[in-house]
Amino acid sequence: MRYYLLAMVIAAVVSFVLSVVVWRLGLRFKLYPTIRERDVHKTPTPRLGGVAMWAGVVVALLAAWFVFPLISGVDYFRLVFADPGPPLAILGAATIIVVIGVVDDLYDLDWMTKLAGQIIAAGVLAWQGVQLVSLPIGGSLAIGSPYMSLILTILAIVLVMNAVNFIDGLDGLVAGVTIIANSVFFIYSFVISITIGQTEYFNLAALLTAVLIGACLGFLPLNWHPARLFMGDAGALLTGLVMATSAISVTGQIDPATISRSALLPAFIPILLPFAVLVVPLLDFGLAVLRRVSAGKSPFTADRKHLHHRLLDMGHSHFQAVLIFYSWTLVVSVGCLMFLFVKPAWLVGLFLGVGLVVCAALTLAPLSRRKRVEVAVQSTRTADLAASESGRFDPLDEAAGVLDPSDTDTAQNAVVPELTPPEERP
Repeated sequence: MRYYLLAMVIAAVVSFVLSVVVWRLGLRFKLYPTIRERDVHKTPTPRLGGVAMWAGVVVALLAAWFVFPLISGVDYFRLVFADPGPPLAILGAATIIVVIGVVDDLYDLDWMTKLAGQIIAAGVLAWQGVQLVSLPIGGSLAIGSPYMSLILTILAIVLVMNAVNFIDGLDGLVAGVTIIANSVFFIYSFVISITIGQTEYFNLAALLTAVLIGACLGFLPLNWHPARLFMGDAGALLTGLVMATSAISVTGQIDPATISRSALLPAFIPILLPFAVLVVPLLDFGLAVLRRVSAGKSPFTADRKHLHHRLLDMGHSHFQAVLIFYSWTLVVSVGCLMFLFVKPAWLVGLFLGVGLVVCAALTLAPLSRRKRVEVAVQSTRTADLAASESGRFDPLDEAAGVLDPSDTDTAQNAVVPELTPPEERP
């Protein structure tokens, strides 16, 4: 465990130091794009934080490969690097995706070019053996065709990369969700390696999740609201790539013939766990694709209708919206992991049920507040509305909306005569 923590610390330190360097260079040389209509921030901000995250991941992996055996006296990660093909493929794919992301962050590439780069990066991983070779489908677990294995692997990696990239719209959102999700996945991959005893399949996943957590921890201080540095497409795509790779390195490499029936369910929780920890990004991705295709547009066309935009439009503050994403990720991912350790299963179901209800209540809270204000405004006399601050709101509908984008007041701050004591009225 201590070597995983050491790798995490190395990634965090490298990521933090280079994040500061990238931030200062970005401001000095104005390495940031103009603010787009769909952006939430109002101040031009450097978007190359993904470079610092990439450096943290690469340095930590290389340290585990070449330095740890020297300081520990025991090649703890011998099985991870016994075949250099997959680790080299991970480093190569990460570099390709970061280069594509940096160019896109600076020059705004078209979606076909970005998709081609993602497919190439995923193809490099699949070519070097990081593949889904088995799935719990029907009575057969093995994927018979090498070509089908290749296609499924590339699709899975590209899907996760884009799902993560789609939610990258609020300060600290992707980094925080990644830390939560990968912490859960790290616990799984570490514990299952001891339980099942197939360490050759699980150490790579644990190492990847550890260094990714470290890279995000180092980057998050500069990305917390109000952010001084964004990870950009380079960081979001890199995060998705590493998360997908760690999941595949667990489940996709399992030899079904070597697993007993008693260990079968734990072995395939990684099929469910990535979807659990990415439930919000995948939901946002699916809704966005459906919305854009229905409108006759490309599924990669940018818009301002993502889930984080909707949370802000509902009346949540930036901080509240980010915490809601954290809450959904934590409840679903921890609930999925609990199936491994908690018996009977109904206790897990109870945890999930209560957690999801609480998350839903927090998510929808502004709607009930908005409705109360609308009713109060609609029942208020026109003269009173004109004489009060609440006259800024439409008395018929959208009473709690913000009419001026630069106006940060919301319905909860409005002075409505029906809801405000006389001594506090204007």
